[in-house]
Amino acid sequence: MTDIALSIRGLKIRYGAIEAVKGIDLDVPQGQVVALLGANGAGKTSTLRCISGLTEAAEGTITFQGQKITGKDPEKITKMGVVQSPEGRQIFRDLTVEENLRTGAFTVGSRAQVKANFEMCYEYFPRLKERRSQMSYTLSGGELQMLAIGRALMASPKLLLLDEPSLGLAPLVVRDIFAIIARLKAAGTTVLIVEQNALQTLKIADYGYVLATGKTSIEGPAHELMADTRLVEAYLGSS
Repeated sequence: MTDIALSIRGLKIRYGAIEAVKGIDLDVPQGQVVALLGANGAGKTSTLRCISGLTEAAEGTITFQGQKITGKDPEKITKMGVVQSPEGRQIFRDLTVEENLRTGAFTVGSRAQVKANFEMCYEYFPRLKERRSQMSYTLSGGELQMLAIGRALMASPKLLLLDEPSLGLAPLVVRDIFAIIARLKAAGTTVLIVEQNALQTLKIADYGYVLATGKTSIEGPAHELMADTRLVEAYLGSS
């Protein structure tokens, strides 16, 4: 039986009187890619932020590797190995590429591990190595997204949370980003990915959940969801 890295049960998230997430259950098995899909406002980003400790859960529990993390401080959650690459990238634009990457390693105590993480990032993203001395504000949108993912990898994640990694990128760059995620999966990295590009995401995912207005409307193995006419009509359109 596959070990479960992350388990969510009965999660509810409220913003004042608005219930953004309405009691979802979700599992992320060790070493797999799980997709969290749905339209804008479905509760996807709220769920990721709650896992990271950035948003408070109104009800329910989140467990990572057998330990309850609901309500824990974000830094403690990161130290446990749950690392998020946020929507909008949130890069320090006045730092160089290498300085930005180093900020991702603030929870890594070993210099040798930091060095190994740099080597790993530059192996995944050769373009970042070429631009390591450049100021981050000079990068293209695709390079900024690579930097955001690289910075998350610098923290030695046991669970990588990706929030809309293809947002606003040209199709060829999107292809490159998803190729990198596929490589991370092949290397054994556990990933929970929030995306509106459902078709591309399901091609690399093992399992998927589709949220609609804060509830799970469909879930199942990724290959089955790709063949589900409800999903195709509601979220994939003619693509």
